[in-house]
Amino acid sequence: DEADRMFDLGFIKDLRYLVRRCSPPEKRLNMLFSATLSQRVLELAYEHMGEPELVRIEPEKMTVDRVEQVIYHVANDEKVRLLVGLMRKHKPERALVFVNTKGGAERVWSYLAGNGFNAGLMTGDVRQTTRQRLIGQIKRGEIEVLVATDVAARGLHIDGVSHVFNFDLPQDPEDYVHRIGRTARAGATGEAISFGCETHVLSLPDIEAYIGKPIPTAAIAADLLATDLERPARIDEPGVLEARERRRSGGGRSDGRGGRDGARR
Repeated sequence: DEADRMFDLGFIKDLRYLVRRCSPPEKRLNMLFSATLSQRVLELAYEHMGEPELVRIEPEKMTVDRVEQVIYHVANDEKVRLLVGLMRKHKPERALVFVNTKGGAERVWSYLAGNGFNAGLMTGDVRQTTRQRLIGQIKRGEIEVLVATDVAARGLHIDGVSHVFNFDLPQDPEDYVHRIGRTARAGATGEAISFGCETHVLSLPDIEAYIGKPIPTAAIAADLLATDLERPARIDEPGVLEARERRRSGGGRSDGRGGRDGARR
């Protein structure tokens, strides 16, 4: 699954190593799956699979019709206020907020958690046990919003996600497709709300070209910008959530540098 990433993220040498040691093409079955396959990836797949059959499902639709897409053009310093305002307005039971960097995700999580939302945080360095716990919590309704980097954009199936927020527009248009594909699954409907801020709006033309249509623009009404933000919840340093998880499970230990549970003081 997500086979394009195997070619796209520098694994091509490893793939060639493995394929050379597999049975001949006529004695094996390889199947590659992905929502996005570029021409370069297809060329590599054909090179290594041996007369494959290509199967496409609705190839003319880059994004599903049941996802209502909208973009707000917002200043960088108003993004948090707008996100909190939209969360208060829509009151989603399950929502995903995508942020491009780990530090940015931690900042967004801290504001949501500090303003009354049951929020989880998932970044690339979070342990698998913690990821599974977070996914279970949002599926059971114990948390209402999961703030994540693109580690959650692919292969993550959570029923009932009504809203996907692109707090940062992704640099890769394919990531936009995968992000908004977390909602409107299994025949449901959903909303994909993106922020076109000063830093990331340059990605918008490439995204619109890739999906084949413009994303409708929405005006920011005055009441959408939260004016009563509480102080953000505190994340002392990267990895502290993981350290807390280890403490819950009784796995805390000294890191040998005067800190506990792997978190330096």
